[in-house]
Amino acid sequence: MRARIVRIVSKDYTVQFDDGSRAPAVAMGKLRQKQSPVVGDIVDVQMLNDVWGIQKIQPRRNCLIRPACANVDQALIVMSVKDPDFSPALIDRLSVLITHAGILPVLCVTKCDLGISEETEARIREYEAGPMKVIRTAKDSLNREVESLFSNKVTVLTGQSGAGKSTLLNEINPEFQLETQEISKALGRGRHTTRHSELHEVAEGLVADTPGFSSLDFSHMSVKDVGEAVPDFAPYLGGCRFNDCVHENEPDCAVKQALEAGLISETRYRNYLDILKLVRNRKESW
Repeated sequence: MRARIVRIVSKDYTVQFDDGSRAPAVAMGKLRQKQSPVVGDIVDVQMLNDVWGIQKIQPRRNCLIRPACANVDQALIVMSVKDPDFSPALIDRLSVLITHAGILPVLCVTKCDLGISEETEARIREYEAGPMKVIRTAKDSLNREVESLFSNKVTVLTGQSGAGKSTLLNEINPEFQLETQEISKALGRGRHTTRHSELHEVAEGLVADTPGFSSLDFSHMSVKDVGEAVPDFAPYLGGCRFNDCVHENEPDCAVKQALEAGLISETRYRNYLDILKLVRNRKESW
């Protein structure tokens, strides 16, 4: 049968079938030698001596290292309007990494009830005018569009510390916090030494229990990769005179023409140039 791995604690696995039922499973020895299973993996399982045995991992559409999670549909970038401040630079760096990983980035703007400055409002509207889906939320008035966003998808959350990732999930599903607290208590001091990862059921979807992209590591990307991973550049890729155009000083650059025509935000383009510098210097930003 076919199933999805939804929980790993050390060498103990839990799989979920298409009907939503879950069952414990073990990874066969030959399987672990070839490839370590991670949550999100679609696997072939077979009942052996009253235990489901994981026989084979199906090809992954994508796979993250931190958190270790495969076949992710979307990454929710959670960013507050203040406390901490709204950061287009961080949003753009995250969206490039997310897109490069083959995952759809979605921007969720939180704490809108705290008041939005003119500068922040202008930056948010630039995103709303672009290709990335943007959802605004406020305290005690959750936008139901957020809830529908999770349905039938595997989601990871990322963004600023303190922007309200946990609050968002707890408002959608109050049981989420209870589940994670119980797991932490059960693992106790072994929490940081025991391999544990899980996909929780939230709003008819699955959400990774740890924030995604815990480090902004561009060391594995080339300059060309960056240009191909900026969501706002997508409509203009392939329209430049040169195939290896990196959209800086080259003549007849479709991206630069779109920028000059006001079709791409100047903020987005400046942040793109900053990421290029990071990649060229092969630095890791934490």
